[in-house]
Amino acid sequence: MSTTTNENAQTWFITGISSGFGKEMAKQLLAAGNTVIGTVRKMDAIEDLQALYPDSLDAQILDVTDVEAIHRVVNEAFDRHGDIDAIVNNAGYGLFGAAEELSDDEVDHILDTNLLGSIQVIRTALPHLRKQGSGIIIQISSYGGQVAYPGNSMYHASKFGIEGFVEAVAQEVKPFGIRSLIVEPGGARTEFRYGSAHVAKLMPEYDGPTHSFLTMLDPANGLAPGDPAKMAARIIESSNKPETPLHLVLGSQALDNTIKRLEERLGEYRSETEIAKSTDIDE
Repeated sequence: MSTTTNENAQTWFITGISSGFGKEMAKQLLAAGNTVIGTVRKMDAIEDLQALYPDSLDAQILDVTDVEAIHRVVNEAFDRHGDIDAIVNNAGYGLFGAAEELSDDEVDHILDTNLLGSIQVIRTALPHLRKQGSGIIIQISSYGGQVAYPGNSMYHASKFGIEGFVEAVAQEVKPFGIRSLIVEPGGARTEFRYGSAHVAKLMPEYDGPTHSFLTMLDPANGLAPGDPAKMAARIIESSNKPETPLHLVLGSQALDNTIKRLEERLGEYRSETEIAKSTDIDE
C-alpha cells in the first residue's frame, strides 16, 4: 500500500484507466499522492492499482456510450470529492478499414465512444467546473485529429470532430477559469495498436495503400516509437503549466507529420485567395 503524501495533491477524473495512457497517468498520479477517480468497463483490469491505492483510487464502472451512466458517474464523483482539478477523456479505440468496408454498427459505435462519449463527459462536468471556478479539461485525441490517412476514415472523423468541439468549448469556458488541453499523441506502445484496435471486414478491392494499416498493427514489423510512460508524464506536466497549451503533440514523428500537413493546408488555402474574393458581394 502506498504511503506517499503530497501537500499539493490534486483530484483527477479519468475515463478508461484499464490500459494505455489512462493507466499510465493514473499510476503516476497515484504514486505522487494524488486522488484518481478512474473509470473502467471491468474492475479486474485494475486489480493491481486497487491493491496499491485502496484509499486514493476511486474506481467506477462506466461505458462511455451510455449517456445516463455518464451523467450519474460524473455527478456522483463531484458529490463525493468536491472540487475536481482535471477531467480527462481518455476512453476510446481505433477502427481500421475503408469507409465502404465498415458496417453501420461499427460507424455508430466509434462515434458513440470516441466523439459523443467525450462530449457528454465534458458537458456533464462543466456546471461543476464553472461553479468551482477552476479545473482543466484534457481531451486525449491523436495527431490523427489533424492528419488523415486512408483506411482510418471513421477514426479521423471522431478525432477531427472532438477537436473542433473542445476548441469551441475552450473559448466558452476560459472566462470561468477553466483551461483546456487537446493531446495529440503519435504512435505509442499501448493496446491501441496491439490489442484494442478494431479491423473491419476487408475487401480485396482496397488491397494496397488503404490496407497499409495492417503492417502498422503487426508487432512483427516493429513497435511504435512512443513511450506511454513519458507521454503520460508530459500530459501531467503540461496540465500544471501557468499557460497551458491548447494543443500538445507527443512524438517527434507525429509533430513532423502534423506541421507538414498544416503547411500543405495553408498553401492550399492561400492559393484560393482570388477565388474566395470573387464570391463577395460587389459594393
